[in-house]
Amino acid sequence: QVQLVESGGGLVQAGGSLRLSCAASGIIFSSSRMGWYRQAPGQQRELVAAINRGGTTNYADSVKGRFTISRDNAKNTVYLQMNSLKPEDTAVYYCNAFTVLLNTYWGQGTQVTVSL
Repeated sequence: QVQLVESGGGLVQAGGSLRLSCAASGIIFSSSRMGWYRQAPGQQRELVAAINRGGTTNYADSVKGRFTISRDNAKNTVYLQMNSLKPEDTAVYYCNAFTVLLNTYWGQGTQVTVSL
Protein backbone atom coordinates (compact mmCIF):
# COMPACT_ATOMS: atom_id res chain seq x y z
CA GLN A 1 0.00 0.00 0.00
CA VAL A 2 1.40 3.34 -1.05
CA GLN A 3 1.34 6.17 1.45
CA LEU A 4 2.56 9.73 1.16
CA VAL A 5 2.24 11.55 4.47
CA GLU A 6 2.81 15.30 4.51
CA SER A 7 3.60 17.37 7.57
CA GLY A 8 4.87 20.82 8.42
CA GLY A 9 2.08 23.06 7.22
CA GLY A 10 0.60 25.81 9.34
CA LEU A 11 0.03 29.51 9.76
CA VAL A 12 2.92 31.91 9.28
CA GLN A 13 3.32 35.63 8.78
CA ALA A 14 4.48 37.05 5.50
CA GLY A 15 8.26 36.88 5.25
CA GLY A 16 8.40 33.80 7.42
CA SER A 17 9.48 30.24 6.67
CA LEU A 18 8.04 26.76 6.79
CA ARG A 19 9.47 23.35 5.98
CA LEU A 20 7.19 20.70 4.58
CA SER A 21 8.03 17.01 4.76
CA CYS A 22 6.58 14.06 2.90
CA ALA A 23 7.34 10.55 4.10
CA ALA A 24 6.76 7.88 1.47
CA SER A 25 6.17 4.16 1.81
CA GLY A 26 5.17 1.41 -0.58
CA ILE A 27 7.18 2.78 -3.51
CA ILE A 28 10.77 2.55 -4.67
CA PHE A 29 11.45 6.04 -3.41
CA SER A 30 14.99 6.44 -4.72
CA SER A 31 13.83 5.79 -8.28
CA SER A 32 10.77 8.00 -8.12
CA ARG A 33 10.33 11.57 -9.24
CA MET A 34 8.96 13.52 -6.27
CA GLY A 35 7.12 16.78 -6.39
CA TRP A 36 5.16 19.34 -4.46
CA TYR A 37 1.99 20.83 -5.87
CA ARG A 38 -0.40 23.35 -4.42
CA GLN A 39 -4.01 24.30 -4.85
CA ALA A 40 -5.57 27.53 -3.70
CA PRO A 41 -9.35 27.92 -3.37
CA GLY A 42 -11.00 28.22 -6.76
CA GLN A 43 -7.76 27.55 -8.61
CA GLN A 44 -6.23 24.58 -10.37
CA ARG A 45 -3.56 22.48 -8.76
CA GLU A 46 -0.14 23.66 -9.89
CA LEU A 47 3.39 22.35 -9.73
CA VAL A 48 5.55 24.10 -7.15
CA ALA A 49 8.76 22.08 -7.34
CA ALA A 50 9.99 18.67 -8.38
CA ILE A 51 13.13 16.59 -7.99
CA ASN A 52 14.05 13.57 -10.04
CA ARG A 53 15.97 10.53 -8.93
CA GLY A 54 19.22 12.10 -10.03
CA GLY A 55 18.60 15.18 -7.93
CA THR A 56 17.73 17.54 -10.76
CA THR A 57 15.18 20.09 -9.64
CA ASN A 58 12.71 22.40 -11.28
CA TYR A 59 10.55 25.16 -9.82
CA ALA A 60 7.58 27.27 -10.68
CA ASP A 61 8.69 30.78 -11.59
CA SER A 62 6.69 32.18 -8.70
CA VAL A 63 8.80 30.35 -6.08
CA LYS A 64 12.26 30.39 -7.64
CA GLY A 65 14.82 31.75 -5.20
CA ARG A 66 12.48 31.30 -2.24
CA PHE A 67 11.66 27.59 -2.13
CA THR A 68 14.04 24.63 -2.13
CA ILE A 69 13.09 21.02 -2.73
CA SER A 70 15.35 18.23 -1.49
CA ARG A 71 15.19 14.52 -0.85
CA ASP A 72 16.68 12.04 1.59
CA ASN A 73 16.58 8.60 0.00
CA ALA A 74 17.72 6.94 3.23
CA LYS A 75 14.59 8.28 4.95
CA ASN A 76 12.24 8.00 1.95
CA THR A 77 11.39 11.64 2.52
CA VAL A 78 11.13 14.72 0.35
CA TYR A 79 11.22 18.23 1.76
CA LEU A 80 10.13 21.67 0.67
CA GLN A 81 11.87 24.55 2.42
CA MET A 82 9.80 27.68 1.95
CA ASN A 83 11.33 31.04 2.76
CA SER A 84 10.14 34.61 2.30
CA LEU A 85 6.56 33.41 2.22
CA LYS A 86 3.90 35.61 0.69
CA PRO A 87 0.13 35.66 1.17
CA GLU A 88 -0.22 34.34 -2.38
CA ASP A 89 1.57 31.17 -1.29
CA THR A 90 -1.48 30.28 0.76
CA ALA A 91 -2.81 26.92 -0.46
CA VAL A 92 -3.09 23.25 0.28
CA TYR A 93 0.24 21.66 -0.57
CA TYR A 94 0.30 18.13 -1.91
CA CYS A 95 3.15 15.66 -2.16
CA ASN A 96 3.35 13.73 -5.42
CA ALA A 97 5.24 10.63 -6.47
CA PHE A 98 5.75 9.49 -10.05
CA THR A 99 7.25 6.02 -10.05
CA VAL A 100 9.32 4.01 -12.50
CA LEU A 101 6.18 1.96 -13.18
CA LEU A 102 4.56 5.18 -14.41
CA ASN A 103 2.14 5.36 -11.48
CA THR A 104 1.21 8.62 -9.81
CA TYR A 105 0.38 8.95 -6.15
CA TRP A 106 -0.76 11.87 -3.99
CA GLY A 107 -0.64 12.70 -0.34
CA GLN A 108 -3.61 14.01 1.58
CA GLY A 109 -2.37 17.59 1.56
CA THR A 110 -1.25 20.04 4.20
CA GLN A 111 -2.57 23.58 4.60
CA VAL A 112 -0.19 26.51 4.40
CA THR A 113 -1.60 29.90 5.33
CA VAL A 114 0.44 33.08 5.07
CA SER A 115 -0.96 36.14 6.78
CA LEU A 116 -0.09 39.78 6.21
